[in-house]
Amino acid sequence: MRFVNFQRASYVEAGVVLGEEVISLRDSGLDSIQAVMARGADGLDSVRQWLLRPPGGAVARLSEVKLRAPLLRPPKIICIGLNYRDHAAEVKADLPQVPTVFAKFATSIIGPGEPIVLPRASRKPDYEAELAFVVGRGGRYIPAERWREHVFGYTCMNDVSARDVQMATTQWLMGKSFDTFAPIGPWVVTADEIPEPHELDISLTLNGEVMQSSNTRNLIFGIPQLIEYLSSVFTLEPGDVVATGTPAGVGFVRKPPRLLRPGDEVVIAIQGIGELRNPVVAEAD
Repeated sequence: MRFVNFQRASYVEAGVVLGEEVISLRDSGLDSIQAVMARGADGLDSVRQWLLRPPGGAVARLSEVKLRAPLLRPPKIICIGLNYRDHAAEVKADLPQVPTVFAKFATSIIGPGEPIVLPRASRKPDYEAELAFVVGRGGRYIPAERWREHVFGYTCMNDVSARDVQMATTQWLMGKSFDTFAPIGPWVVTADEIPEPHELDISLTLNGEVMQSSNTRNLIFGIPQLIEYLSSVFTLEPGDVVATGTPAGVGFVRKPPRLLRPGDEVVIAIQGIGELRNPVVAEAD
């Protein structure tokens, strides 16, 4: 299933995309993706039953609604740096022995079609295509071999980065957490539809030009290792978003550098998930 948040009036509704339609969950008793997660397998079964005979008012044409971020305010946005072999090579970094972990704030989240706003405080805004997974069942000290029990689904994420702010200190959070710097979507695809997340083509195009093209088999630390490592330090919670890192091709290491500019359009495509498309605009004075 493909879970979304969408807007067709003044309020946001959770729903499931089926073909060219979106089925609202508003009156199903499970009115958010978090509510579905909270009930585990029973929640997914309830949604499947709802989708068999939804009331007419629950059905809308996908082309007639505005998709929002599939998770509007996740408990945590956890990001992994230098986690593709090809990206580590292009920045001339040694392969990490443990995951490099940083975070973004929830205020950086936007959805498909919403503009990435380039802040006045940075002159070096960059893009990063990433596969993100969404925690379904939380926990602490989760063994790697039980990782599948804790993944609800997958989505695309753009880890937009202000390189000058990021590199001004050894801590990356400020350069990663500007408003609009975490586009995610267009939906969360449930884990049963992605049987092997470590064999997915991933790419990013900028105005139609391919800038990043790789495969998740190039991850240094896979999802099992990440879940085990992260949960050894803090509790993973339902709805946490974990961005697994970006492949080679980022803008600041290109010669010459290709950083984001007003008027650009960024499209991330991940096999089995879909496309996340965002325009780029300048911050208003």
